[in-house]
Amino acid sequence: MEIENPSNPTQTSAPVPQFPALSAVEATGGVEKRKIIIPPHRLNPLKERWLEIYTPLVEQLMLQVKVNQAKKTITLRTSPQTTETGALQKGADFVQAFILGFEVRDALALLRVDDLYIDSFTIQDVKDLHGDHLSRAIGRIAGRDGAVKYAIENATKTRIVLADNHIHILGSFTHIGMARNAICSLILGSPPSQVYGRLQGTAAAANQRF
Repeated sequence: MEIENPSNPTQTSAPVPQFPALSAVEATGGVEKRKIIIPPHRLNPLKERWLEIYTPLVEQLMLQVKVNQAKKTITLRTSPQTTETGALQKGADFVQAFILGFEVRDALALLRVDDLYIDSFTIQDVKDLHGDHLSRAIGRIAGRDGAVKYAIENATKTRIVLADNHIHILGSFTHIGMARNAICSLILGSPPSQVYGRLQGTAAAANQRF
């Protein structure tokens, strides 16, 4: 048996073999599926924007997609053409973001950027409010014509959806934390001007660190 001598400059090592990438089906040993429930109030928006949702799932992530209107579900599954092992989770996060109320253009960021997440909570998770107190808290978060919500989004580089007493925030981990702190302060009764002033200082400090 011939043994390679590293001190011999005339002897060259064997070339590193190159193997084609495994498909997601081959890598996981079988077809994977995700089933997402469509709330009744999001069924019509889904139909209206379906082509914008379907196209990246099939052409970019190489997933198979099936909609069951009777059961109000969307099923995603890997195919032999799916090469990215995280494609199914990305596709499910993208669809779920739209179901929660985010615009398609904002939800698409989940397919392009790896460190984006969605954080969801309710106003009652912060303070037990009901009736007029709950309505006033929602009003402080939104502001007139959505001005406060837009200001928080711009300062923290996030996207926010207000759905009754549910709040969904799309962004990076750090930016979600800033937006959530601002929203919690509003829920607890802080005036929007005061919250926005603190938020601008926090956002400026975060931008200097990064």
